[in-house]
Amino acid sequence: MPTQPNILFLIADDHRASSIGAYGDPTVRTPHLDRLCSEGTSFRRNCHMGGLRAAVCVPTRACVHTGAHIFRAPVSNDMNDHQGRQTLDPDHTFLAELFRRNGYTTFGTGKWHNDKPSFARSFSEVENVFFGGMDNHFAVPVQDFDPSGAYDSNRQRIGDRYSTDLFGDAAIRFIERQDGSRPFFLYCAFTAPHDPRTPPPDWAGEYTPDSMPLPPNFMGQHPFDNGDMWLRDEQLADFPRTPEETRRHIAEYYGMISDMDEKIGEIVDALGRNGLAEDTIVVYTADHGLSVGQHGLLGKQNLYDHSVRVPLIMRGPGVATARQVDALTHTYDIYPTLCELAGLDIPDQVDARSLMPLIDGTAAETRPYLHAAYRHVQRMAQDGEWKLIRYYTNSGEGSEGSDRTQLFHIASDPWELNDLSEEDGVKAERERLEKELARWRLEVDDPMTAE
Repeated sequence: MPTQPNILFLIADDHRASSIGAYGDPTVRTPHLDRLCSEGTSFRRNCHMGGLRAAVCVPTRACVHTGAHIFRAPVSNDMNDHQGRQTLDPDHTFLAELFRRNGYTTFGTGKWHNDKPSFARSFSEVENVFFGGMDNHFAVPVQDFDPSGAYDSNRQRIGDRYSTDLFGDAAIRFIERQDGSRPFFLYCAFTAPHDPRTPPPDWAGEYTPDSMPLPPNFMGQHPFDNGDMWLRDEQLADFPRTPEETRRHIAEYYGMISDMDEKIGEIVDALGRNGLAEDTIVVYTADHGLSVGQHGLLGKQNLYDHSVRVPLIMRGPGVATARQVDALTHTYDIYPTLCELAGLDIPDQVDARSLMPLIDGTAAETRPYLHAAYRHVQRMAQDGEWKLIRYYTNSGEGSEGSDRTQLFHIASDPWELNDLSEEDGVKAERERLEKELARWRLEVDDPMTAE
C-alpha cells in the first residue's frame, strides 16, 4: 500500500470565487463543492496573479504548474511573443512532473493551455486532453496519451460528449482502474464555465434569466477606459449592458457551474466507491474569475475582485476539516502545499508559499499583500482592508487606456463601488499601497516600462 497520499487536482475555467454556495452565493447550486468546504479547508481570499496576455488562463496555469510568479513561469515576457508567453520555462520542475519523478502515476485530462512538451514531461497516462483555450463544449478536439510526447494535432478526434462529461468521466475511469498499490496524481481541467455559455440539456433551463438577481455593482458600462475595453470577451453582449441580457448570461453561467459541480460530486464519489477517499487529497480551484456584468464588464481582463478572486478548496489527509481561511493567498501556493502534504522536497525554483501554516492554524497569514498584473495596462496591490488598482495608457493593441488610480476600502466596500483615491483622509493608505506596488514590480522584474 502507498504511504504517500493520492492527489485529485480539479481546476475550472472562469469560475469566480463568489459563485459558490458555501462562499456566500444564495442563488447558484453547488452542493458538492459546498461539501468539500465542510469536509476540508477553504481559502476565501485566494487570488490569481494575472498575466501579460488577454487569455489570462495561460499565465495563471503556468504559475500553478511551476510554482513561480507570472514573470518567471513562462519562457518569455515579451508582450509580442505569444508563443513564448504560453511556453513553460523548461528549467522549472512542473508540479505533476515532480510527483511523477517521485513514483506517482500521473494522469491528465481536460484543458492544457500551455506548451505540449511541458505536458509530456508531466503525465504518464492521458485521456481526452484538449490543447486549446476554448471550443464548442459539445465537440471538443481531444487526444490520448502519445508515447512520443509530440501530441501532434493530426492525432485529434472530436469528443463524443459534453466537455464536462468528457473530462470528468475520463477521471472516473482512471480512478476505477486504481488498486491502491501506487499513489497517483490526477489532473482534471474543465473548460466549464468558460463561454460559449451553453449548459447541457439537463441544466439549460434550471436557471431562468428572470429569476437571476443583478449584482450590486452591475453597470451599463465601465466608467472609464481600462486599456482593453473591446476585446472578444467584452463583445459577447451589447453596449451598454442591459439587465435582461446580463441576467441571461448569469443564468447560463450558473447552469454550467452547477453541471460541473454535479460531475465533481461523481468524481469524488468514485474515490469513495474504490476505497481511495481517505488516502486522497482533493484540490479544487479555477484559473481566474469572470465579470458577467459587474462593473459593466463581461470578461476576466481586469483586476476587480470578481475576476482575480478564485475558489481554493482542499480536503484530505493532513487538511483541517470545516476550516475557513480568510488570510490572503495566491493560487500558485498550491504547489508547495502539496509538496509538504506528500512529503516531497520543494524545488528551489518555487516562489509560492506553502499554505500549511494556515491549514494547521500555526500562522494567521503567510503574506501581507496580494499583487496582480494585466498586460501593460493594469497593476494591483491589496492587503486585508485596502486595494489599489493602477491604470496606464495603452501604446499597444486594445483601447487607449487611462492614466489613473482606484483605491477601495474592500473591508467595507467588497463590491468595489466607491473609489477613494482622491480623498484626502485616506492619502496615507494610497501612498502605502503605491509604495508596495512599486516594490513588488521591482522585485519580480516587471517588464513594463517603469513610471
